[in-house]
Amino acid sequence: MSTLTATAEEPRTAPARPAYRVTGRRVLASEWAKLWSLRSTWITLGLGLLFLVAFGVISASRYKSGIDSGHIDRDFADSTAVSLSLFGTNFAQLALGVLGVLVTAGEYSTGMIRSTLAAVPRRLPVLWSKATVFGLVALVVGTAGGFVAFLIGSGIVSGTPAAMSLSHAGVLRSLLGAGLYLGLVGVIGAALGALLRSVAGGISVLVASLMLIPGLMSLLPSSWQDDISPYLPSNAGQSMFALTHDATSLSPGAGLLVFLCWTALTLGGAAYRLVRSDV
Repeated sequence: MSTLTATAEEPRTAPARPAYRVTGRRVLASEWAKLWSLRSTWITLGLGLLFLVAFGVISASRYKSGIDSGHIDRDFADSTAVSLSLFGTNFAQLALGVLGVLVTAGEYSTGMIRSTLAAVPRRLPVLWSKATVFGLVALVVGTAGGFVAFLIGSGIVSGTPAAMSLSHAGVLRSLLGAGLYLGLVGVIGAALGALLRSVAGGISVLVASLMLIPGLMSLLPSSWQDDISPYLPSNAGQSMFALTHDATSLSPGAGLLVFLCWTALTLGGAAYRLVRSDV
């Protein structure tokens, strides 16, 4: 009887549970896995790459046909191999920016953001990881697409006044600048999705900022246009990869600085709302 009592009174130790810690590397790995698990990621990145290459090749082919026929379009008269090859940047930025919005706002629409923030209670590492992961992916896609479009386009316009090679002054900087611009557009899209928490709202603001507002600037007095237009997000971003500049545009360094300020402003707003309001 005493043996049974002694056995019953022995303390039972719970099995040791492995200690899991939330680290920056693990949050990045989680966001990386979530990004590539979505079919929309593959489709939209493919469209962005297609827009870059296809429109670059089409514009180079149109320029070549105009030169051969002797009836070059006025809009293409001063074109270079770089400007022709990067013609699709305006279309690729929409694809990558929209996907950036989906990366963050999509979790709010499905309710998955609750599980994400339950796993990472500090919240802000989630935003930084999403922006970093997608920004790097958009940077790689944009840079690769720009170089592919240039290599094909420069071959098409070879022997024409627009012909250029990678060794020409400013060409490498323009191609890298286009990739960096598209990467930052992806970061802005992700920040807008986290700020507005709506796919439709994020896409609307993105399109308005990059395409509609610059077009509406023509309604302002010309003196205002010269003072405001260079500092708009799209115009500042285009200065990053433009081969030539004039008095109405920023230098590549100034354009990068202005566009980084727009990116930081959007990320700051997204971070503030993520910390201050419930999901």
